[in-house]
Amino acid sequence: MGNDFSHITRRCERAVVTAYRELRETGNDDLSSFRACTALYRIHHPEASVNEARRLVSEWIDHHIVRGESGPTDGCLCP
Repeated sequence: MGNDFSHITRRCERAVVTAYRELRETGNDDLSSFRACTALYRIHHPEASVNEARRLVSEWIDHHIVRGESGPTDGCLCP
């Protein structure tokens, strides 16, 4: 899980993926890490619904952590 996520251009996406990785590395379970990252996304994007936040966070975790891909992802339009 020690990937470098500096290639992620969206700050919210990088924050979510980094937080998830670090939470898991320190022994937190998947569900509590996911919930924390969903809350983190909503801090960056308070206008987002819980369902939207859950969808994006799960897509980002799957893309960057589970599959280990480094290409761009769909997501919010922020820089």
